[in-house]
Amino acid sequence: MEIELNPPFDVVEPAAYSAPLLFNSPHSGRVYPRTFLEASRLDAVALRRSEDAFVDLLLADVASSGSPLMSARFPRAYLDVNREPYELDPRMFEGRLPNYANTRSLRVAGGLGTLARVVSESQEIYARRLPVDEALSRIEELYKPYHRTLRRLLSDIHREFGVALLVDCHSMPSCGLAREERPRADIVLGDRYGTSCSHLIMDCADETLRSLGYAVARNKPYAGGYITEHYGNPGAGFHVIQVEINRSLYMNERDFSLLPAFERLKQDLVVLRDALASLPFHYLDAFHLAAE
Repeated sequence: MEIELNPPFDVVEPAAYSAPLLFNSPHSGRVYPRTFLEASRLDAVALRRSEDAFVDLLLADVASSGSPLMSARFPRAYLDVNREPYELDPRMFEGRLPNYANTRSLRVAGGLGTLARVVSESQEIYARRLPVDEALSRIEELYKPYHRTLRRLLSDIHREFGVALLVDCHSMPSCGLAREERPRADIVLGDRYGTSCSHLIMDCADETLRSLGYAVARNKPYAGGYITEHYGNPGAGFHVIQVEINRSLYMNERDFSLLPAFERLKQDLVVLRDALASLPFHYLDAFHLAAE
C-alpha cells in the first residue's frame, strides 16, 4: 500500500447510534500518492476534476448528530469503490487480466472502471500502461478493505435496529458534457428507480430538501451506482439512497475554493439526516412491499 494511503479510509462514529443510518462518501478522497502523480500525464488539478470534492467535509457534522460517516482518502481517479471489484479495461495494462475481470461493462467502455482510464472530458490519465499486478494490488489493499468495513457497519446497524439505511453521498458538476443538457438540479436523489430503498425514504429526502429551498430531481441523470445497487435490498431491511450534490452550491469548480454557502449546505445536510432518522423504520418493509 502507498504510504500516503495508510489508512486508506476514515470512519467517524458517534458516541451512540441514535438511528439506523450510515453516511458514505466514496469519492471525496484527495490524497494523491506520489507514484500515481508520476505515472499520470495530467497534473493534480486535472485529476481532481473527478473528485466529489469536499463532500466528506459537508457531512462532518452527521456523526455528532448520531450517525457514522465513512469516507475514502484515496481519490476516485486512483481507485473507484463505486464499481464492481474487477471492472477493468485490458487496454490499460501490461499483462493478462484474470478471467473473472469484467472487461465489457459500459463503465469500462467509457473509461470509468474500477481503475479509471480517463477523468472528465475524456482526458487520459496514464502516460503508459500499468502492470496488471498494480491493478490487483489496489483492489486487494484498498477496494476490498473498504467494502468489508462498509458491510460490517451496515450489518452492525441492521443487527441493532433490525433495519439499515445507507446514504451514499456524491457531488456532480453543475453542467453536463452534452451541450443540449439542461442545467442540473441542486440535488439528484437516486434509488435505482424504486428498487434500492423504500419510497418513504425517497419522499422524505425529496420533501425535506425542497422545504430547504433546493431544486431536486430523482434518478436523472444519476440513479445510483454499484454501491446503491449492490447494498440496496429493501426486502431484507437494507435501504440505500444516493445523494448527488451540485458542486456550484458550495464551491468554485475552477479553483476548488469553498463558497460562503458551504456552511449553510453543511447544516442543511444535518437537517436531512434528522428527517431521515425520524422515519418509522420498523414499518418501511411493509410500505415497500405494499408499493410493489
